[in-house]
Amino acid sequence: MKEKSFILALVFLPLALLAAQPSGQRARTRVTSLVSAPQTLATKGGPAQGQSAGELKGVLGQMDTGAKNFKSAQADFEWDQYQRVVDDHNIQKGQIYFRRTKTGIDAAVKVVSPEAKQVLFKDGQLRLYQPKINQVTEYTAKANRAEVESFMSLGFGASGTDLARNFEVKLDGWETVDGVRTAKLDLTPKEEKIKSSVSRVLLWLDPARNISLKQQFFEPNGDYRLTHYTNIKVNGKVPDDAFRLKTRSSTQIVHPQ
Repeated sequence: MKEKSFILALVFLPLALLAAQPSGQRARTRVTSLVSAPQTLATKGGPAQGQSAGELKGVLGQMDTGAKNFKSAQADFEWDQYQRVVDDHNIQKGQIYFRRTKTGIDAAVKVVSPEAKQVLFKDGQLRLYQPKINQVTEYTAKANRAEVESFMSLGFGASGTDLARNFEVKLDGWETVDGVRTAKLDLTPKEEKIKSSVSRVLLWLDPARNISLKQQFFEPNGDYRLTHYTNIKVNGKVPDDAFRLKTRSSTQIVHPQ
């Protein structure tokens, strides 16, 4: 895999998938219509334009209510991973699954194009399966499990209280996404070690369901990952099979140092 920080490999599941894809096979598609240039953050201490403290409090309160009832979610996704230094967009499509367990959050990703891959985060371990080379790459995240889960659950069952504890949160207005009125939340990590990898996060959140229809994660170097979720189902039955890797008996397992 390409050199990426451990936090990025765990937090940005798409980055692990992108790193596993040979550069010559990447789809070099200009996708300027998917994302606008990052907006400038408001001066610290001052409200963002159009921000209402009361509205933000209400959104966070709805998230707290939704978090108490969250059990599972699944959705189709389109990831746009942008690398600034080469002005390259890598588009991947598939399905994503979340479920809350007695010990934390499980997440599973199934990429169907342009190349089949699976990612599973379960019991503090991240596993990337690449059928094309018949290999599973395993990472342990038990020492950082809570940290990783807090990022994975952003927009899918996260509580407003936890959001405000881990991020500087601003309400950057309201935008309609796929016919749904969403609160556009601008998040800056409070932890410096996180900020060195994830400088900023945008969530287009449907407060009524406590789910994000779009997410955008920015790295300090100008790279970003924009995700658009569709066909979202909350608290439905997610098959256990979704949280199993479809490996073969001959699959090789590797543990990077």
